Amino acid sequence: MYDEYEWLNEPKSWSMLGDQLTWTTDAATDFWRETHYGFVRDSGHFYGVRTGPEFTAQARVSADFRALYDQAGLMVRIDAEHWVKITIEVNDGVPYLSTVVTDGVSDWSTGLFNGDTAGFWLRVTLQNGVLKVQASTDGEHWPLIRLAPFPQARQYWVGPMACTPERGGLQVTFSEVSVTAPNGKSLHDLT
Repeated sequence: MYDEYEWLNEPKSWSMLGDQLTWTTDAATDFWRETHYGFVRDSGHFYGVRTGPEFTAQARVSADFRALYDQAGLMVRIDAEHWVKITIEVNDGVPYLSTVVTDGVSDWSTGLFNGDTAGFWLRVTLQNGVLKVQASTDGEHWPLIRLAPFPQARQYWVGPMACTPERGGLQVTFSEVSVTAPNGKSLHDLT
């Protein structure tokens, strides 16, 4: 299944068993550009596949989030200055749905996550320069969490990501990973 995937910042410890990809984050890993903090970090772990200009990607994610900024989810990437990460991220001691859209500089949107971090799903559809980001607690009901413009490109790099800016040692498992043609669902179709 992961035959065409490749690493950006491969973690020291990772494994694959069937469709399950598991890794443990290295210390001080992150993706961020400039905004508020003034620094650039491109050291997070990302395992992606190259895809065309339009797609739907989704994955089931499971992690034991504990520390500030622990995060895991999906990444869509053109290059080091143009990328998106869609994650559950610990902020102020609780898990948040988090989306960072980076177009030269990063923005950050968050919302409380009321599900179980031991198993949740994330989905992103990119079509006509628009990102549609959804999350699910059961793999069946997919509320919209963000709609945002994103630069159009002939190719994107898409797949699981995780990082821990404040520590190392977050173990995360990804399963049910898929990158397909856009699912064609309307904005208010929550399936």
